[in-house]
Parts: sequence; C-alpha cells; structure tokens
Amino acid sequence: MAVTTKIRRQGGAAVMTIPPALLKMLDIEVGDQMSLAVSNGELVARPVEVGKARYSLSELLEGQELMAGLNAQVAGARDGDAVGHEIS
Repeated sequence: MAVTTKIRRQGGAAVMTIPPALLKMLDIEVGDQMSLAVSNGELVARPVEVGKARYSLSELLEGQELMAGLNAQVAGARDGDAVGHEIS
C-alpha cells in the first residue's frame, strides 16, 4: 500500500501524518515510537517495540501460589483492632 502525504511545519518541527489504515497494518497507535533511518536515499520508518511486552498465561500466573501463601500468613493482621493512629 502506497500513500502520499505532505510534510508540514508544526512549531519548529517538520511533520507528516500517517493514515489510520497504515497504523492498523503496522499494529501501532498514536504515542508509539518509530525508528527513522535513511537507506539509499529513502526514509525508512520502523515501529520500536517498547512497552508492548506479551506474556503467556503461565508467565502471568507464575508465583501466584507463593503470593497466596503469603497473603494467608498475614490475613490475621487485617482482622485485629487498631492499636495506634491507623486510618480505618
């Protein structure tokens, strides 16, 4: 897919727009970072994979047994009466 866009000035920078269809094709959105390079006289823009970590379900659940045990150990601390100036 080829698109023609116009370079314009915004403040002190030169900017060009990226149509929504291209954003969708690249699986990027407003606020994502792009890497810009010049190769053989052409501008090459590539998405930068920052903050888009993908985790499997097993990775997300890793350590949950340990946390459940720790929560059970301190459960009694939540049931007691205030002993100082706690906010309730």
